[in-house]
Amino acid sequence: MKRIMLLLAGLLFAAAVPAQAKMLVAVSIAPQAYFLKQIAGDRADALVMVPAGTDAHTYEPKPRQLAELGKAAAYFGIGMDFENAWLPRFKAASPKMVIVHTDAGIKKMPMVAHEHEGEEHEHEHAGEGQDHDKVGHAEAHGHHHHAGEPDPHIWLSPKLAKRIGANMRDGLIAADPAGAADYRAGYERFAASCDALDAAIKKEFAGLPPGEHVFMVFHPSWGYFARDYGLTQEPIEQLGREPGPRALAGLVKEAKKDNVKVIFVQPEMSAKQAETVAQAIGGTVVTLDPLAADWSDNLTKAAAAIRQGMAGPTEAK
Repeated sequence: MKRIMLLLAGLLFAAAVPAQAKMLVAVSIAPQAYFLKQIAGDRADALVMVPAGTDAHTYEPKPRQLAELGKAAAYFGIGMDFENAWLPRFKAASPKMVIVHTDAGIKKMPMVAHEHEGEEHEHEHAGEGQDHDKVGHAEAHGHHHHAGEPDPHIWLSPKLAKRIGANMRDGLIAADPAGAADYRAGYERFAASCDALDAAIKKEFAGLPPGEHVFMVFHPSWGYFARDYGLTQEPIEQLGREPGPRALAGLVKEAKKDNVKVIFVQPEMSAKQAETVAQAIGGTVVTLDPLAADWSDNLTKAAAAIRQGMAGPTEAK
């Protein structure tokens, strides 16, 4: 009985002492929540503003999210379009909230307007069969990007993720100086994991034969990933519009020339035109989600899917 009383007393004492509240940190997209967990561990919880299955380019916060945001000690932006309009409002509503631009110090690639062969435009082509810039960093229909604007998809590069993580570490220390040692140690572990992931993805593509190494996507989210690993991203979407019939015919011709057999789409976007191209080339449509919550696992699977969709023998495992 005495032992039971002591246990009950201990439980009552524990209940009377409030647990240290975790710091709430708002982030724009789910991959940032992954970074936060790796760096902050149990010291912080993430409030993800762009829900799964939502187009991050056209997102607007819901009233419930705005109410939750009032509890956040910090907001970690990453350069998404909606942040331009909403971050000043968030700061005005919560003056004590620390705003951290986690894309600071990253030189972004510009969006490039890529015209497919046969595409219908108001101006005339300089000539048929001209070389096209297939970097593929053009954003399109409904996504409010224009040629020359910075490509925001920096988190899809493990190298750039380290820079994002360093900015998050510094922001966490600014918001919670008592946890500085934990945040520094967490960042070092995260940076090492980024290096390991980068090496693994390089190995995935090491056996490719010489060539452009083209992969075709509906929406051009994978430009930094392509740059890191010597690939060429070929988008179906173009600036401000989906391709017309002649442009689709040009895409089919390019896909056949590049021996493309897989068209990659995002889960929140229509796959109709990707399916049209895939059917014409005897290929398939595969979903890749640039906003998946498990960032490391997602990039590993994306690399394998892109590699599998390319011509040439895979490297022996």
